[in-house]
Amino acid sequence: MQATSIQYLKGIGPKRKKSFSDRGINTVEELLYYFPRRYEDRTNFANISELKEGQVYTIKTQVLSGGQRNSWRRRSFSITEAVLADKTGKINCVWFNQPYLKEYLEPGVSLIIYGKVEIYNGRLQMNNPEFEFLDSEGDDSLNIGRIVPIYTLPKGFSQRSMRHLIKGALDEFLPKIKDYLPFDLRSRNNLLNLAQSLLTIHFPQGLDLQKQALMRLSFEEFFIFQLPLVLRKLRHKENKGIRHTVSANLIEDFISQLPFKLTSAQQKVLEEIKKDMASGQAMQRLLQGDVGSGKTVVAALACLISIQSGFQAALMAPTEILARQHYVKITSQLAGVVFAGRKICVGLLTGQDKEKDKIYQEIKEGKVDLIIGTHALLQEELKFKALSFIVIDEQHKFGVGQRALLPKKGNNPDVLIMTATPIPRTLAITLYGDLDISVISELPAGRIPVRTMHFSQKNKEKGFAIARQEFKYGRQAYIIYPVIEESYALDIAGAKKMFAELKEGEFKDFRLGLVHGKLKTKEQQEVMLKFRNKELDLLVSTTILEVGIDIPNATCMIVVHAERFGLSQLHQLRGRIGRANLQSFCILISDAQTDESKARLQAMVSSSDGFRISEEDLKIRGPGEFFGNRQHGLAELKLANPLTQMQLLKAARGEAIKLLSRDPCLEERPHRLLKEKLLQRFPEYEKLMLTG
Repeated sequence: MQATSIQYLKGIGPKRKKSFSDRGINTVEELLYYFPRRYEDRTNFANISELKEGQVYTIKTQVLSGGQRNSWRRRSFSITEAVLADKTGKINCVWFNQPYLKEYLEPGVSLIIYGKVEIYNGRLQMNNPEFEFLDSEGDDSLNIGRIVPIYTLPKGFSQRSMRHLIKGALDEFLPKIKDYLPFDLRSRNNLLNLAQSLLTIHFPQGLDLQKQALMRLSFEEFFIFQLPLVLRKLRHKENKGIRHTVSANLIEDFISQLPFKLTSAQQKVLEEIKKDMASGQAMQRLLQGDVGSGKTVVAALACLISIQSGFQAALMAPTEILARQHYVKITSQLAGVVFAGRKICVGLLTGQDKEKDKIYQEIKEGKVDLIIGTHALLQEELKFKALSFIVIDEQHKFGVGQRALLPKKGNNPDVLIMTATPIPRTLAITLYGDLDISVISELPAGRIPVRTMHFSQKNKEKGFAIARQEFKYGRQAYIIYPVIEESYALDIAGAKKMFAELKEGEFKDFRLGLVHGKLKTKEQQEVMLKFRNKELDLLVSTTILEVGIDIPNATCMIVVHAERFGLSQLHQLRGRIGRANLQSFCILISDAQTDESKARLQAMVSSSDGFRISEEDLKIRGPGEFFGNRQHGLAELKLANPLTQMQLLKAARGEAIKLLSRDPCLEERPHRLLKEKLLQRFPEYEKLMLTG
């Protein structure tokens, strides 16, 4: 089934195949795993007379009249209107910029509508409701009188045709489906078989059965997701690493000359890292910590353990700005530290370095103790004399494949992966099952929580006034825009345009700078240096500042069109301020329209805790979007939700550990189908299987 092309199904063919391919559906298996995005209970429709404002309903109606007009603001923007009715009343429906609807909305046509009811000019109205035309002839057994699946449609397909296509595929291929989850595993966890689950998830006979199918398929997603993580951890334990010396005086010398004391959380994490590095097993550790919690100094201390043991360390950051900042900060912190009668040599390597051949040679000869850089560290020409420790900062900015390249430059080096996108510890342990987890759960002493406020575009002057007040105190501020050039389609002011306007308008009495990703690296560095040296009051920027910029004197962050940013991104941006013992202000300027955008802004205003923010982000966006496609196949989670199905996720992980501990290569007869499925999803794990 998995290899059967969708084009051979009735009603598809070579031409319509492309529409499905655009949705990631190329085979029959992918079609059967293309799940409904929601369901409508069409056993009982709502009556129009019963509708209440603000609620969502499904209604079976007939068209009384319809028409179309152009918007008086934009002549090319069409508005299609129709009056629909059932036996109990009437409702107005409005569709924006869908002119083709006029041809179909003829009096007497029956259709089902789904949407949120509003009151407009004293009348019931739905804006842009979903709709589906009903045939007066033919079989409606899949569309009426049952719980009906609603799909995100390939271009050129209707809900009715999609249901008939999937039902036909189920009828033809379900008898051929073999369940790759072992029978004893299904029995222990009370799971339906695969064929019944697929049939029920698409065409449930009732909500209880639908929940059972959802549980089975969610468990399956979690289980397949956990297998490679567990396998990697088992294999990793077999790899011998480097036994570092952790008791020398270099660390104590470094800590003693720091201008601050380590927090108890930093000390705890450092002890966890020391234990790993002294063990002789290669470390694989994830360090979580909120923005500003002090992860970098812990990473620097771990690098010193490598250096005092006679090896080299490397720190990789996702952007040149962040790499340079790490270089400046760590170099200054190490300035007074002497090892073996000499100062520690720290190097910087980015894609822009003109003398990279010289740096390559110095690293190869062991003259550089710690190299800090960007993706440039992954270049094949770069060879280390004795690499024993690696730090990967902001790990979510790198793909899984990229993260695997740097450790190959050493002999099973210890790896510390850092992230300022914290997720709840229990969830992190389960999702990053191949890594040990450390958490810095407190901010340095004396930090004052950032005050976050939300203003509409109409009231943005109030936010600007706060920035001007901070300037009078000798402080600095950022203004962040979502795009560089102006975007008319989204009505977003671009950073370039607004920089010019602000310079002549609200901030004409102050010194402004502009930085964005399209500037040359040298130009970015010049602007950032001016801002760091307090030669600029206000820095106008795009999201290039999302990670790593540390200017303690900056106490105000204004984010314009804040609804265009994700929640974790907003939290990262807010982390650029509040980095000293000064009250700081985060100003969100937005006319958010959608419920999701409003929820994001409310979460930002109500909390500064990164772990709470991440929980809200998971709830709002779902796991696939939250973690991104790069993360260990998390895009495979189409149904499963780690936040709401934690117990199911734990059960799936437990079963993965139990199975692979007994049969790590999945060679036993009951596990061969499972191995085939795992390697179909994650072919890169075949080598791990073969080393068993």
